[in-house]
Amino acid sequence: MENADIKDGKTLATVAYITPLGLIIAISLNLEKKNPYIFFHARQMIGLIIMLIFSNVCEKHVNSWFGTALWFVTFVSWLYCLIYAIIGEYKLLPVLGQYFQDWFKNLK
Repeated sequence: MENADIKDGKTLATVAYITPLGLIIAISLNLEKKNPYIFFHARQMIGLIIMLIFSNVCEKHVNSWFGTALWFVTFVSWLYCLIYAIIGEYKLLPVLGQYFQDWFKNLK
């Protein structure tokens, strides 16, 4: 991955982490450019959204404390990914990051 891709895509990669709407904006604005840095972080954010949905379902239907713990893990993971998007690095989320990249590899 090139430094030019990172420099050009840093803003949209950061926007992808703001809200699900920011994710949609980042992906749609990147469809012409095909910047791999933006798509990398978009795939990570899609995985974080799935983690958030899973934590909310667990909180509602399984156990409130367990769901809250999963929500906290998701929040810390979101901060981790956001910081690396701002810094300008390709840094996978520990444990699940590679899965997110594999599952959503069609987003390119």
